[in-house]
Amino acid sequence: MNPDQYRTAAIDSGYAWIRLFVALILTTVGCAGMYLAMLGLPAFQGAFEVGRGDASLPFTFVMLGFGLGSLVVGRVVDRYGVVLPLLGASVALGLGFAWAAATESFMAFVAAHLAIGAFGCAAVFSPLMADISQWFERYRGLAIAICASGNYLAGVVWPPIMQIALDGWGWRTTYLALAVVSVGIMLPLLLGLRRRPVGMAPGVDGGGSLGSPGLLGLSSRALVTMLCVAGVGCCMAMAMPQAHVVSLARDIGLELAHGAQMLSLMFGLGIVSRLVFGWISDRLGGLATLLLGSTAQCVALTFFLPADTMTTLYVAAGLFGLFQGGIVPCYALIVREYFPANQAGTFIGIIIFATLMGMAGGGWASGLIYDFTGSYDAAFLHGIAWNLVNMAVIGFLVLRGRAARSRPVEAALID
Repeated sequence: MNPDQYRTAAIDSGYAWIRLFVALILTTVGCAGMYLAMLGLPAFQGAFEVGRGDASLPFTFVMLGFGLGSLVVGRVVDRYGVVLPLLGASVALGLGFAWAAATESFMAFVAAHLAIGAFGCAAVFSPLMADISQWFERYRGLAIAICASGNYLAGVVWPPIMQIALDGWGWRTTYLALAVVSVGIMLPLLLGLRRRPVGMAPGVDGGGSLGSPGLLGLSSRALVTMLCVAGVGCCMAMAMPQAHVVSLARDIGLELAHGAQMLSLMFGLGIVSRLVFGWISDRLGGLATLLLGSTAQCVALTFFLPADTMTTLYVAAGLFGLFQGGIVPCYALIVREYFPANQAGTFIGIIIFATLMGMAGGGWASGLIYDFTGSYDAAFLHGIAWNLVNMAVIGFLVLRGRAARSRPVEAALID
């Protein structure tokens, strides 16, 4: 038998679905650190005697590491595949958690979260979305959404467990335990990702499944830049509830456990949202689905403004999760629609970097606005304004796409 047969498999095959399941678990484990940074905010504030804005810095640096790591890992994945980068990253992730657990310096503690974001979230999120996009044709949008759902599945699974650990063990032991769990789960799962796809359909005119950016009358650089601006806008808005709902719950007199439950509700419904929007994106395309999701997110943010009771805050958190969950996977689908497969990791990494700069900035800015005003109302209005920026950019691209379909396709522009 040809030994190569053990290293390849067909797209849309049974193995492709198994690979997707493995990717989902890896993403769920690799993204755990961002939720510990959210839940631990009150503990950090007390342990290091810092304000709400400074206590938000661990989350901010997880997002920075997530973004910077995405830039680097995406290029490596395009060249070497996902296995080698994830092998190194899983070990480094464990060391990052251990570093955070051991340090007595607040700035060193914050810096450790840069490593947690770079070697955890960055190594599993955009690289695995890019990888999975090459294993599916018919259900590509749904497959990308399922893979990306690991980020939110982590938000369902980890917060209740982490809150119990934080209450019973303290935050240092919780970080150390997560170091052991992450490495112990991720390393064995990588054995399931060693095959490469065969039978992939070629792109259109050297681009993706729909064509090149020239179909929109744009160069590759212009399209990526616009998607990056849109990504910053949607995620500046998205970060506000995710990073601060636990503290918001405490501010209105609720227990921290209620805040953890709200996070779980938010991300649990976010999984539903990602699956539904993934199904929609296979029918409407990435740009139209992104505009739909962004508009729904903007509506959801307004529900937080009057939320001042447990019931209203639960409702706001649930609606936010249900409306915003499908946004980020659309960027990966758009890349596969307008760029060739061998550039997917690079361009998805660049755009995810932009979205995470929005997440990092949004979480930090919301804390500063709270410190300045004593209320989260202005922070939510700040997020809504950024959401409108996203809607304007994506709306423009949707209109360009519709105009292109109504006239003969012009030659793609040269960068």
